[in-house]
Amino acid sequence: MTATERLMSGLITVLAGLAVIFMLTPLVVTVLVSFGSASVFTLPPPEWSLRWYERLATLRGLVPAVVTSVQIAALSTVIALVLGTLCAIGLTRSSVRGSEAIISFLISPLMLPGLVIGIALLQFFREFGLRDAWISLLLAHVVITLPYVARTVIGALSLFDFTLIDAARTLGHSYPAAIRKVLVPVLAPAFMTSGMFAFLASMDNYPISIFFSDAWTKTLPIQMLQYVEERPDPTIAAISTCLILLATLAMIVGDRLVGIRRMAQF
Repeated sequence: MTATERLMSGLITVLAGLAVIFMLTPLVVTVLVSFGSASVFTLPPPEWSLRWYERLATLRGLVPAVVTSVQIAALSTVIALVLGTLCAIGLTRSSVRGSEAIISFLISPLMLPGLVIGIALLQFFREFGLRDAWISLLLAHVVITLPYVARTVIGALSLFDFTLIDAARTLGHSYPAAIRKVLVPVLAPAFMTSGMFAFLASMDNYPISIFFSDAWTKTLPIQMLQYVEERPDPTIAAISTCLILLATLAMIVGDRLVGIRRMAQF
């Protein structure tokens, strides 16, 4: 390795380290503030305390918001896994004209601002007379979770040799059995990866959910915004820390079941 290459390698390492520090600093500050005793956001805190986590048990509207978010996230992820897998198989196994355009359309919600998608979906639902907040939230979250599944499963299927299914059938397996024994194990990491990111994206979504929430149906991010408006104390930091813990646990489970390196391939 030449001196120039060593210099560039060191420079890249330093820049990557600074980028990591820049991205993680707000999370670290949030966690530290949540364990403080002060009634305002103070760092370092005057003393350590669990008062804000204890307050979560009596916080008005928190449990219904969490239940609604988990229900919407889980159901929209399941629907997105089914629809995304069917779309991926159809696009990779058939010679559909304009398949690249269809794939771009499927992942387009990832490239558009959430407010734009929210306004468009709100107008679309109004045209069809859909007024139910829960159903509207579910359909909107399917739209934003589907791209994660479609992009990941299409990438996994593009690397799969479908002749293995034919080989399994020649060995006596039926077509469903061949799919179950050959294709499903190969796609399991893609399902795990896309499902995890889809669930977290749904749980954390704010710009689209705000258009479909009402006084009785609120997701957790919308309820957190209300808390900030009513009483901006470190309780919001405690809730945010719980969400950070949820994402961390999801990454740990994914690493144990699939592996971080393999998840990063999709």
